[in-house]
Amino acid sequence: MKTDTKKELTRQEEFMRRHRRHHHLIAFWRALLFVLFLALWEISADLGWIDSFFFSSPSRVAACFVAQLKTNSLLTHIGITLFETVVSFILVLLFSLLLATLLWYSTRLSEVLEPYLVVLNSLPKSALAPLFIVWLGTGSTTIIVAGMSVAVFGSIISFYTGFRQVDEEKITLIYTLGGTKRDAFTKVVLPGSVPILLSTAKVNIGLALVGVIIGEFLAARRGLGYLIIYGSQVFRLDMVITSIIVLCVIALLFYKTVQVIEHRIRIKFKM
Repeated sequence: MKTDTKKELTRQEEFMRRHRRHHHLIAFWRALLFVLFLALWEISADLGWIDSFFFSSPSRVAACFVAQLKTNSLLTHIGITLFETVVSFILVLLFSLLLATLLWYSTRLSEVLEPYLVVLNSLPKSALAPLFIVWLGTGSTTIIVAGMSVAVFGSIISFYTGFRQVDEEKITLIYTLGGTKRDAFTKVVLPGSVPILLSTAKVNIGLALVGVIIGEFLAARRGLGYLIIYGSQVFRLDMVITSIIVLCVIALLFYKTVQVIEHRIRIKFKM
């Protein structure tokens, strides 16, 4: 018996070693690919294969990044974009969860509103931005609403679909035991929809960032979206590319943060 247990532990340890080795190998190839891309970009600019004025280079981007950090202007723009994105993301989650809950409670309401949600989700959100400017003026409120508009309708549909996919037999059991519709929602529907809520949240954080940048393109005097537009207008393409790279890093950090939260919730509830 002890021999079998030792063999089982040995197999588990071997599996964990292979698993870690696989992840280390993937991380190595990712880093190598990124370094090769930067090296090729720098060499191409130095040798004149590409025009460094239009395509910049890693060294020029780094110099631009450091110069803006020294004046604190870049940190200010990053902070504003982060604030607007986080507020948009939280409001999208709260509003989507509220409306999806109402749709689940009322079948008639869901039948009435579902076609409108599908149409609004399909509408190009950049077409709504000029209206937001007219209605709300320029400023953070307009940008936050623009960020919400990109994600909120799809989020409502995803949440409501997740609620509808919960096992009907479990809901019937709640009713059989004398529970109310509220009991069915809080004890079966909402806990059973947590995986869909988490996966939708990972998508929403990126969509909120996209919406905020769209809003900053049109209605901001601060933020990374404003930097991109301003840099393109004055032909400071180093500034444009630096802002885009910072946006990529922010998007990655947002995604990883939500992923870590999702992982901890899954462990806590053993999903």
